[in-house]
Amino acid sequence: MTHTHTDKTARSLLPIILALAWPTMLEQLLQTAVQYVDTAMVGSLGTAATAAVGATTTVNWLFGSTVSALGVGFLSYIAQARGAGRDEDARRATGQAVLAVLVCGVFFTALTLGLSSHVPRWMQVDTAIRPLASRYFFILYTPMLARVATILFGTVLRAAGDTKTPMRVGVWVNLINVVLNFLFIYPTRTVSLWGRSLLLPGAGWGVVGAAAASAIAFAVGGVLITIALWRHPLLSPRGQSIRPDWQVLRPCLKVALPNALQRFGTSFGYVAFASMINSLGGVATAAHTIANTVESAFYIPGYGMQAAAATLAGNALGARDEKGIRRLGRTILAIEVTLMVISGALLFAFAPNMMRLFSQDQKVILLGATVLRMVAVSEPFYGVSIIIEGMLQGMGHTLYPFVCNILGMWGVRIVGTYLCTQMLGYGLTAAWGCMIAHNLLLFGLFLGYYLSGRWNPLRQRNA
Repeated sequence: MTHTHTDKTARSLLPIILALAWPTMLEQLLQTAVQYVDTAMVGSLGTAATAAVGATTTVNWLFGSTVSALGVGFLSYIAQARGAGRDEDARRATGQAVLAVLVCGVFFTALTLGLSSHVPRWMQVDTAIRPLASRYFFILYTPMLARVATILFGTVLRAAGDTKTPMRVGVWVNLINVVLNFLFIYPTRTVSLWGRSLLLPGAGWGVVGAAAASAIAFAVGGVLITIALWRHPLLSPRGQSIRPDWQVLRPCLKVALPNALQRFGTSFGYVAFASMINSLGGVATAAHTIANTVESAFYIPGYGMQAAAATLAGNALGARDEKGIRRLGRTILAIEVTLMVISGALLFAFAPNMMRLFSQDQKVILLGATVLRMVAVSEPFYGVSIIIEGMLQGMGHTLYPFVCNILGMWGVRIVGTYLCTQMLGYGLTAAWGCMIAHNLLLFGLFLGYYLSGRWNPLRQRNA
C-alpha cells in the first residue's frame, strides 16, 4: 500500500518538475542552436577564425559563472521565502538583486574591457591571431551590464517558478543574434533561394561581426528581462530599496560565496585547461572548441532538470516538507538518468556528423569525434552529480559542492592534463580523459553524500 502511494505521489510530482524544466531546456536549446550557428558561420571563415573565437571561450565562462553564483544566493533565498509564504521578503530580495546587477555590471565591464588585450596572451593563443581574439573579446563584453541583468534577473524569476519569461527573452536574444550574424559576418552576396537569385546585404566583418551581433543581442536581452521583472506581479522591485539590506544580503551571500568561489575556481581551472590545449596547436584548439559546442547541446536535459531541482528543493525546505524533499530527490534523479542515457547514446552515435557541421578539416573532425564519443559514455554519471548539486543549491547548501568541484578540477583534471600534455607529450584525447575522470569523481562524491542522507537538512533536524 505504501509503495502504491509513493508511486502516485511521484507521478503527481512529475508534471510539476517538467513544467519548471521544459522552458529552461528550451531556452538552453535555443542558446546552443545559436552557438552552433555562430560556430558554423565563423568556422566557414577558416580554422584560424574558429581558434580566435574559441581561445577566449573559457574566460567568458569565468566571468559568466561568477555572476551566476551570486544568482544562486538569490535563488535559494527567494525559493525558500516563497515556499514559506513570505512574499514580501521575496520582493525585498528582488530589490537587492537590482543593486547586485548595478555593482557587478559596472565592475565586470571595467575589468573585462581592461583585460581584453592581455587575455589572448595569457591563454597562449597563437601570436598571429591574438589581435583578432582581443578585438572579439572586447566587443563581446562591452554590454556587460546587460549580461549581468540577464543572468541575475533570470535567476530571480526562476526562483519564483517563472521559467517561461527567461525563455521568451532568450528566444528574442537568439533570433537577433542569428539575423545580425548573417548581416555582419559575411559581405554582400547573391544566394539562390527556390531557384531565384537574392541579393543579401552584409558588412563583411568576419569574426568582429560575430562579436558585434552577440553584443547587440545581449544588450537587448538585458533590457527585455529588466522590463519583464519590473512588470512581474509578485517580484517587481518597484517601491523596494536598492540600498544594502543586510537582512537579505547576509543569507544570500552566505550561500553565494562558496558557490562563487567554486565557480571561480572551476572556471579558472577551465582557463588553465584550455590554455594547455591551446598549446597543442590549431587543430587541437579547433577540435576542442567545436567538441565543446557540440557537447553543450547534450547537457541540456541535465541543466534544465537542475534548475527545477533547485527551485523545488528550496520551496520544500521553506515549507518544511521533509517527505517532499526526499520524494523530489528520488523522482528527479530517475528522470535525469533516463534523459542523460538517451542523450549520451545520441552523442556517441552522431559525433562525426555533428563535427562535420562546423568544420571541413578532416583532422579536426576525426579528433573531435573521438573525444565526443569518450565523454558520451560518462554523461549519465555527470547528470547525477548536477541534479544533487542543484538540490543542495536550492536549500542553501553550497559548501560541499565547493569542496567537491575544486578537488575534482584541480586535483584531477588540471594536474592530470598537465602531466599528460605538458610532461608526457600526449594530445587532446588524454586531456579529455582527465576531464572524464573529473566527472566520475564528482559522481562518486555526490552520490555517496546523497545516500548518506546528510544532504537533507530537515532529516538532520528531525533525527
